[in-house]
Amino acid sequence: MPTPPRPSFAPRHWPGWFGIGIAWLAGRLAWPLQRALGGALGRLAYFFARSRRRAARINLALCFPDLDEAARKALLREHFAALGVGAFEFARAWWGSIAPLRRTVRIDGLENLRAAMAGGRGVLLVSGHFLNLEICGRLLCDHVPLAGMYRRHAGAVMEWAVLRGRLRYAAAMFQQHELRGAIRHLKSGGVLWYAPDQDMLGKDIVFAPFFGIPAATITATHQLARVSGCAVLPFFHHREGDRYVLRIGTPLADFPSTDVAADTARVNAAVEAMVRAAPAQYLWIHRRFKRRPPGETGVY
Repeated sequence: MPTPPRPSFAPRHWPGWFGIGIAWLAGRLAWPLQRALGGALGRLAYFFARSRRRAARINLALCFPDLDEAARKALLREHFAALGVGAFEFARAWWGSIAPLRRTVRIDGLENLRAAMAGGRGVLLVSGHFLNLEICGRLLCDHVPLAGMYRRHAGAVMEWAVLRGRLRYAAAMFQQHELRGAIRHLKSGGVLWYAPDQDMLGKDIVFAPFFGIPAATITATHQLARVSGCAVLPFFHHREGDRYVLRIGTPLADFPSTDVAADTARVNAAVEAMVRAAPAQYLWIHRRFKRRPPGETGVY
């Protein structure tokens, strides 16, 4: 797909170009230095990003009620450190080299993906918003042409730069509302990465359990599978020390069914299992439970 026209260097775009320049340079730093700086950046964010820290603290209290206060606080601090490293991972994925990371990456279940693709069938890889999603997506692109879905950036410069960076390795990128294009891609036998675990404030949602809490969840996983006939496979990715581990599960059996709510609950359960395996690396600063079922009060 073509990259949109490059924005001008008009004064209104100067802040965007300055930010992209900093990120471009950050993406080219040595990986050990990125990790060190990222940890420091995350620790600073813990103290200064108060509203995001509060949202993460509430999410952890809701999702891990069995942990005591000290354990949740330690997890919160670990999360912010991972958040800082994640910022450098995004910059490296978009504008840097992943050659140092290729030497240590481990991919489990690639045979599951290739078997699902046999015969030209499309595949929907369902994941969650983990902090390393971009770098892991790029690593997977070494083995399979992978397209993705994303939310458009508000700033024109950031939208152009990020999309240009992603199209260096992704087969295609579809905005969250471009379902027709995504369906065509799946029907043609393509592989699409998708994370349905955020409240997009759309209309096609059901309240499905996530850590035992009703969470507004878009039903697009069910709809994409129903219309395209694709296979749906869980895709878990996380960082272990200085290496990345990617795990592709077997296809969800009998998916989709005729029950959209039940299918959406199955998807949430799959994402929840991924989160429990690497809780610090999940995007807890997102207000996942901001929309409540009728009659329930807000939690943030």
